[in-house]
Order: sequence, then structure tokens, then C-alpha cells
Amino acid sequence: MEGVRPGGGPPVSGPGSGSASGSGSFPSLFPPGLHGIYGECRRLYPDQPNPLQVTAILKYWLGGPDPLDYVSMYRNLGNPALNVPEHWHYVSFGLSDLYGDNRVHEFTGTDGPSGFGFELTFRLKRETGESAPPTWPAELMQGLARYVFQSENTFCSGDHVSWHSPLDNSESRIQHMLLTEDPQMQPVQTPFGVVTFLQIVGVCTEELHAAQQWNGQGILELLRTVPVAGGPWLITDMRRGETIFEIDPHLQQERVDKGIETDGSNLSGVSAKCAWDDLSRPPEDDEDSRSICIGTQPRRLSGKDTEQIRETLRRGLEINSKPVLPPINTQRQNGLNLDRAPSRKDSLESESSAAIIPHELIRTRQLESVHLKFNQESGALIPLCLRGRLLHGRHFTYKSITGDTAITFVSTGVEGAFATEEHPYAAHGPWLQILLTEEFVERMLEDLEDLNSPEEFKLPKEYSWPEKKLKVSILPDAVFDNPLH
Repeated sequence: MEGVRPGGGPPVSGPGSGSASGSGSFPSLFPPGLHGIYGECRRLYPDQPNPLQVTAILKYWLGGPDPLDYVSMYRNLGNPALNVPEHWHYVSFGLSDLYGDNRVHEFTGTDGPSGFGFELTFRLKRETGESAPPTWPAELMQGLARYVFQSENTFCSGDHVSWHSPLDNSESRIQHMLLTEDPQMQPVQTPFGVVTFLQIVGVCTEELHAAQQWNGQGILELLRTVPVAGGPWLITDMRRGETIFEIDPHLQQERVDKGIETDGSNLSGVSAKCAWDDLSRPPEDDEDSRSICIGTQPRRLSGKDTEQIRETLRRGLEINSKPVLPPINTQRQNGLNLDRAPSRKDSLESESSAAIIPHELIRTRQLESVHLKFNQESGALIPLCLRGRLLHGRHFTYKSITGDTAITFVSTGVEGAFATEEHPYAAHGPWLQILLTEEFVERMLEDLEDLNSPEEFKLPKEYSWPEKKLKVSILPDAVFDNPLH
């Protein structure tokens, strides 16, 4: 339950108290982390000391469902010289550590990130005659924050989020999001660590797909060059009716297609509806079957496996649909232990794991034959996985949103994989790795060509390569939503 009220910024006391450093004097009763973010907002909006705020009535740390304590809403006049229109600017408070007393985030010192290390912002084009900012972006930001708190996956500039619904619940074509650095807000040093500001940018489905096939940063740069699609400050216009490729058809062929061919894709993994079976064992062998259609409870991923998969997903996050965002556990305890160090190596090994894993939890099993299962949306990304990742010597991971199951495709050049050319199918508990040679990838791309035409697709659909002992099924969502059905 949220309420809208005028914001109450911290009282100003002394020179520099509105600075972004957070090191100036501030009232002892005002949370220092909150004060630091307010200081940066005051720097941008000195004439708006008390902006409208959407506030969580029952705070998350008191058992409420919304992780963000506040979302402040400012009126930004834009920059006519840069062709930047007037817009509403939203800023979140709660993904970073506001309090420093472990009520939400574990305090780890001043040198590293504060909490998750970032807050969200959003810039929405102001409609003619609009006197107050719409409040729906605050709920959008709460939804993203719930995902971060539940999954412990942080966002980075260039990440994308597939939402599959107009962001404002209208008929708009703006149904997905990219994330980038806010063009005006500077990183803040608070007593509890550093806070950066990641801006949500609304995009159309075709632009999301281009970001998946190529990379988010490339599409963001294209959006900056098209004023009506975002312009230099990447302002979201929910009434935009054309994609950047409809506005300028040359962008697809000359920029995106060429970028995919040259760079491949930097999307290293997605949260997905997926499952796998070990066909080399009889179905009644519950110990090692990973099918979601059986009633047994699979073994959980070890700590090391979880960390490696999280690192794989970290640089390319996708939320598959609005309804499946995981709920917040209101009994959750303080502290989120998450390694956020970036890694762009083509490796599955994490350098930050210090966990001691019992031998039986990391035992590698070589499998003779496997059956992979995906819903249609996840299956549609297989060609991207093969063409944009494996043919460029990289890896790609599907992490199940319904359990611990994970499927990682690897090429022969990926370091740290436990699948090998001799044993191309291997598993650590519910984490399956599949090593595919370049020759087999090319063949699979030919056989899976119809995945690129979803409008002609009828479920269920099965692909099989008997000599490779590999089978792939594309199944209806209901199979994954009702695993015992």
C-alpha cells in the first residue's frame, strides 16, 4: 500500500549540506544514506526541495511488501538546445543502504557499494497540460526492486528487462526496458558506500529483441540519436507509436545486423521457463532426473554453482514476464551477500567464491543423452544462444524461474566448463552443461530456423538429433506453471 505526499527533504544546515558527498553535517535523526541521495537531488533541483513522493506506508523492514521506502518525482524542464523535452524525473530510495544499521542491507564499509550499489531513475515525457507526475512509474520501480531483493541479481548499464505489458497498463507499444546510467545524476559517496543511478528506458518489443541479439548499449546509442525515441537523455514517451527501425530503416541493416555479425551478443543468460531430463537413466530414477513433471524434490544447487550461474546471468538479465516476478519474503532477514564484481571473461569460473563445498555436492555426472524443455519465449532465444554466443566462443545460461534447474550451453573455447568434447553432457546436481561444436551449432541453426517465426509456431514442437542423443521440446507455458499437471 502506497501513498503520495509532498516529500520532506532533510533540513539544510551549513554550507555544502546539499552536496552529493554525503560527508557534510546532517541532523542525527535523518538517515545518512537518504541524506546523501537527497543531496544529489537538491543539486539538480534546488528549486524543488519538497517534491511529491510515493512512499511505502508499511516499510519493507517492518514487513511491508515494497522494498523502496520512497520514490521522489521531480519536474525537469529539459534542455531545448539539446532537443530534450520537458519531463518527469523519478528517483528511488531503498536499493542502496539508507540507514546503515543492518535493518535492510548489511553494512560492509564505506569503500564498496552501498546496499546493492544503485538506485533507479526514470524519465517520462510530460504531456501537454499535465500538472502532476503520474504515479505508475513508482510501482514499476517497486516491481524491479522486488526482483533484485528476491533474486539478488543486480542491474547494470546495458541490461534489459522484458516486461511483456505496456509499462503504464495502457495500449502503448512501450512494453520492455533497457537500463543505462542517468545522464545528470552523479555517483554519491555516502557513509555506507557508493550509490550510482541507473535509468530505466522504455522500449518497444522490436528494440528489445535487437538488444538481445546484439547488446543493450548499442541499442541505447541508437535511441539517443532519434529524438522522438529518447534523444540524448533517453526520455520515455509512452505515446511513441514507431520503433527506431520504422523511423529509420537503415538502422537495422547498417548498425544492428552488422554489429551482431561483428560482435555477437553480450547477453550471457536469461531467467527462463525450462527443464531437462537425463534420458540415459530410467524415468523411475528420481535421484538424477531433472524433469519438472515428476513429483520429487530435486537437490539444490551448491553455493559455488549458484555463484557461477549468478555471475553468468549478471551481465544480461531478463525477467520473462510481469506475472512471474517472484514475491518478497516478508520474513527475510538482514543482509544480502552478493558478489557484484563484474566479469567479462569467457569463463564459467568465479574468482570470488571462498565457499568450501562438500565433494558429493560438486560431483560431476557425465550423461549419455539429454532432453531439454523450454517454453516458447525461452525457445525463441536458442538461435541467439547459438549464433550470437557459441559461434563467438562464449556461453549462454538458462536459469529456471521455478526452481534450481539451470542449463548452460558452452562452446569448446569456454574455460571452467565441466562438459568436455569427450563428455559433452555433464551435470552438477540440477545444473546441466551442454558443449556444442561449431559444426553441430551450424546444423542446429538450420534445423531450428522456424523458431524465428513464432506466428507460424504450433506447440508442442520437438527437435531431435538421434546420433547426438539430444532432444529439444518447446512446450506450452502451462507445463511449467503446473509442474504436476
